[in-house]
Amino acid sequence: MSFQLVTNFGGLRLASPVIVGACPMSMNEHTRSAMQNAGAGAIVLPSLFEEQVIERSLKTGRPITGRERSILAQSQRTKHNWACPTAESYLALVNRSSTLQGIPIIASLNGFTAGGWMDFAGELQEAGAAAIELNAHQGRATDFESSAEIETTILDAVRDINAAIQIPLFVKLGRNFTSIPHVARQLLSGASGMVLHSRAPSVDLCLDTLKLASRWRLTRADEEPDSLDMLMQVHGYCPAMPLAASGGIGHADHLIKALMVGADVAMVTSAIYREGPDVIRNLLDGLTRFMESHHMQSIADLQTRRPLQFNSDEERAAYITALTAHLDATETRVTTPTLHADRWGHPVD
Repeated sequence: MSFQLVTNFGGLRLASPVIVGACPMSMNEHTRSAMQNAGAGAIVLPSLFEEQVIERSLKTGRPITGRERSILAQSQRTKHNWACPTAESYLALVNRSSTLQGIPIIASLNGFTAGGWMDFAGELQEAGAAAIELNAHQGRATDFESSAEIETTILDAVRDINAAIQIPLFVKLGRNFTSIPHVARQLLSGASGMVLHSRAPSVDLCLDTLKLASRWRLTRADEEPDSLDMLMQVHGYCPAMPLAASGGIGHADHLIKALMVGADVAMVTSAIYREGPDVIRNLLDGLTRFMESHHMQSIADLQTRRPLQFNSDEERAAYITALTAHLDATETRVTTPTLHADRWGHPVD
């Protein structure tokens, strides 16, 4: 039996539903080729940050707003080790990647202040990007009067980017919104898809120095994806919005669950750092075995089994049961140390 893993995500036709999420690994030409050979449907390049585009705008003579000037000033007071040092070098990376790879290359912009800097999206399209991911990193609460203003700012940013391009625009959101399903419906007029969820470094406090620290870790190999509920909610409320699962996709079971509850694709990053690009093939092999056992021949067949969601009574009962259950202390998971990887994603000491 032949299986068709070809799928569509927001207008992009992909050879498989596995996308490599934004990370520095994808800057390496050999690693991108290994990811493609393992079956990746697309690759998201690491983010280019709003500050970097504003800095380029200043150099090229484009007038910048007071808010953009404030963002740039704040950036210049601190030192950053950008994955890609300048906007110009990022354009070169997009161009080279899209030329050499036979799968779609997705450029990533991090920021969401609506303004002229978003015209840069058009240059990314000209450089060869097949789509753009906007990682909508919201600023401090003190910068806004209300949560509604934050959502309006993101909607304005999506509108501005969408006006500058003819390729798909995917919006990557964090978890801290009042109602992501309602945000999804508002984004339909400008976004081609959503990525759920954006991860952020965790904040820690050193008790010796009383200084704050920002820490990033890979998701653990035994960690279940925590976006299934939100994927299910967004798909059930706004089925017209294409969705990408992000965070904790490390096994074929995770990929299958994400696709079954409403995701069109799944983005994988930590698993590649842990196990190398070949983990993509393992995910797809597991998906194929699942499809065979359930007599599915294509991703479209799998999607006909959706939507999977609780009815209101089941959801309430499950919620109460979860909060009142007596937990077995022996089932507590042991945390896994943060892993380091070489450029191929293989763990190193």
